[in-house]
Amino acid sequence: MSEQTELTDAEMLRYARQILLEGWDIEAQTRLKNSCSIIIGMGGLGCPLAETLCRAGIGKLLIIDDDTIDESNLQRQSLFTPNDIGQSKALVAKAKLHEINAFCDVIAIQARLTADNYQQMVEQAKINSLSKLICDCTDNFKTRDLINTIAVKSNLSLLSASAIAQTGQLALFAPQQGCYHCLFQGVGDDERNCATSGVLASTTQIIGNLQAQAALSFLGLGINPIAQTLLLWNGKTMNLKKLHYRKDANCEICSQPSAIADVI
Repeated sequence: MSEQTELTDAEMLRYARQILLEGWDIEAQTRLKNSCSIIIGMGGLGCPLAETLCRAGIGKLLIIDDDTIDESNLQRQSLFTPNDIGQSKALVAKAKLHEINAFCDVIAIQARLTADNYQQMVEQAKINSLSKLICDCTDNFKTRDLINTIAVKSNLSLLSASAIAQTGQLALFAPQQGCYHCLFQGVGDDERNCATSGVLASTTQIIGNLQAQAALSFLGLGINPIAQTLLLWNGKTMNLKKLHYRKDANCEICSQPSAIADVI
């Protein structure tokens, strides 16, 4: 798409409180309208992230999840209710998001993202979108590493978040500034997730909306507010720390593009 689609009168009315903000004007709102976010995982993080982006006025959401809703999800996965148990997370989320804001085009994919199917999904996000962002809302290192490799190979920025117990972390990896693998290579998957370690309902809401805040800045303003920074949240102490990282010159993912095909 060579030109941005302008805001309609109805959209101007809906997003008036944002457009009034200092530092967020009609240009930012229009840019957001012409943006797309790929959200992988519609769980405790994906639900608040998708809802906030939808309410804020993002033009397109591509939500990817192959799971179904069960009762244990209702404690923290805020788009779902008891009537949704047994149904597809992606399809239910799409319906709820459309009800929240019909101006937002939501595409639901009932599938697990893999090295074999990612290209067609990424291409859907690029159609009619000036700004694109991959948002990782999954819960294990193996999947996060795959998503990171896909983001690097597709030359897309990756907004990665995780939440467990009363802690969470967030980073926005931009091309040429390092990647998830630079920061977490060698950590491995210790199999700690919400199912095995538990999570407080507020933790996923806080981290999911911190993720939304970073996404809005990136998509609407073209700013990475946490460039080369890892945010660490501790709910017990109400403490937010920032750790800075550097691109690993020897990273097998982002520093040696020729090796990506072998890794993926």
